[in-house]
Amino acid sequence: MGAPWSGSTGRTEERVGIVTTASSADHPTRRDFLFVATGAFAAVGGAAALWPFISQMNPDASTIAAGAPIEVDLSPIAEGQDIKVFWRGKPIYISHRTKKQIDEARAVNVASLPDPQADDARVKSGHEQWLVVIGICTHLGCIPIAHEGSYDGFFCPCHGSVYDTSGRIRQGPAPSNLAVPPYTFVSDTKIQIG
Repeated sequence: MGAPWSGSTGRTEERVGIVTTASSADHPTRRDFLFVATGAFAAVGGAAALWPFISQMNPDASTIAAGAPIEVDLSPIAEGQDIKVFWRGKPIYISHRTKKQIDEARAVNVASLPDPQADDARVKSGHEQWLVVIGICTHLGCIPIAHEGSYDGFFCPCHGSVYDTSGRIRQGPAPSNLAVPPYTFVSDTKIQIG
């Protein structure tokens, strides 16, 4: 048993040792429970404290909507007419070109252009009457005016760049053609930009 022990009463008692058996080690103690509970509470508290910092990094709904693809109904656009829509904060010109405008754009000697590009490369096959371009001048970012200039295309009033009916630079300081955004025809009368 244990060693004798003499207390203040003068009586001798035997000290009993605590023996840990395999069966008692398998059962969690109160201390184990407190460790687990404290750890879980700290993890939940830490996650709750970090949540506002992480969620503020996500874009808000208006930012997400601004970059989303848009659909444009082409049926109300008369032949020879242009409309302007906005996608990702940029003006997009959609032109319903006439047969004469298409023929003139195709007849241009591509080698004579400052930024050589054939008309067929700027429109979708089977939908040559529709021209879709980003309405930002490639010189300094002004917004050109449709159906202006020497070529009945686009004219930039800031520095005088002139684009034809295919959005190709013909005169002025602009270094390149008006950009064509990514777009697809959903049907014959509807396009999706983006």
